[in-house]
Amino acid sequence: MTNPKVTVYIPSHNYGRYLSESIESVLKQTMQDWEILLIDDNSTDNTQEVMKHYANHPKIRSFRTPGIGLPGVCNLAVKEAMGKYVIRLDADDIFEENILLILSNYLDIHPEIALVFPDYYLFDQNGDIYAHEQRKKIYKTNHLVDMPPNGACTLVRKDCIENVNGYREDLGMQDGFDLWTKISTAYKCANVNLPLFYYRRHETNLTTNTKRIFNARHQIRKDAALEKAKALKPVIAVIPIREHYDFRSNLWKEEINGKSLLYRDIEVCLGSSNIDYVVVTCDTAAPLETLREFDDPRLKFVQREHASTLRTASIVPTLEKIAKQFDPKLAGLTVLRYIQSPFVSTNTLDEAIYHLAYSQADSACGVQVIESDLFKRSQYGLIPLNERKDIYSDFDIIYKDSKTCLTTKNANLAKGTLTGPSIAFFEVTTAECFFISTERDLMIANMLEEKEHDESF
Repeated sequence: MTNPKVTVYIPSHNYGRYLSESIESVLKQTMQDWEILLIDDNSTDNTQEVMKHYANHPKIRSFRTPGIGLPGVCNLAVKEAMGKYVIRLDADDIFEENILLILSNYLDIHPEIALVFPDYYLFDQNGDIYAHEQRKKIYKTNHLVDMPPNGACTLVRKDCIENVNGYREDLGMQDGFDLWTKISTAYKCANVNLPLFYYRRHETNLTTNTKRIFNARHQIRKDAALEKAKALKPVIAVIPIREHYDFRSNLWKEEINGKSLLYRDIEVCLGSSNIDYVVVTCDTAAPLETLREFDDPRLKFVQREHASTLRTASIVPTLEKIAKQFDPKLAGLTVLRYIQSPFVSTNTLDEAIYHLAYSQADSACGVQVIESDLFKRSQYGLIPLNERKDIYSDFDIIYKDSKTCLTTKNANLAKGTLTGPSIAFFEVTTAECFFISTERDLMIANMLEEKEHDESF
């Protein structure tokens, strides 16, 4: 018996209620040169019962694992796969009947491509379709290839997965982002603009665990960008503050939980081993008293002109002056920080550095996805900016600057621009996006800090 062209593996951890529909969507494929690996990762529901219905099928093999997690299951599947190409189908998702035919033919005629992914439909736990997610063509209309495809329903050459050492298991999640980062760095990838699977959104999706996702993605991107980041030196963190023009004079002196906003920001910046200089710049020398509380040679002070602190003034000339002082060749990066966002972590500063290095953009900015409806005024009234559509592209998503941090190449500053033409982005947590711009915000920040302190005990 010859090996099949495609191995489809279906992992299930307590998704027995959806599993049969998932398996049947493979059995109905127009291309029949496939095998299925059913992998039950220590389910306590009816997953085993469902799998027994297919036990005698000649093209289906079944496995049971003791709760090793999705990345471990993926590595098992790659090891056991007899197909030239490998694709994962989550137990709660469904294949469109032509997915294997179209994606395998694409890899057949494009030997230089290691991975290909399609568009997809979104449907809910009741099976109702509510959107069509479309991705722009990578390398053609999407030149910053830093948004990974859906981890499942992506066809990959088995030997390419093995060449990048498979899936990492230490993070316990974000297997798709991990594989995409490694494969897209080493090989060319592609996408086809046809919706070829149905991605089910429901309350038990693994993708709803936001904090774990951010942490896992940070670690994956750090490991992928580590060497590239070493070439972008020095890294200068700049904390611009001023005496006037905020809702309080010398806002940097205001305290949260006994620490001034400036002190907190310096502490976070000095916590990063990637940052070579932390520069506080102000139109008065008063902050020097706070700087003396730290014993770190990386911490510097640069006096700025009063005129540069006006709300209408650009920050670029101040940043350029600092960059030329500490990076005369303008070969490194500047990380711009704001004292008004007091809950930003050192990890997020590092993420900004690694993301810029990984994407090879001119700058990288922390953002939030805007979920609420936005409008602009026209002669006919309000026009929606982010109107919900049946076909929804990755270019239709609207983001806002989270005001957490921005990293830019110092060469941009000499050209009079803060960001340069190419801006990469990374999403940050809601907590880190909290920005103090009013007395009420300052009061809430203290309340949030007290709550977090109480909950840690």
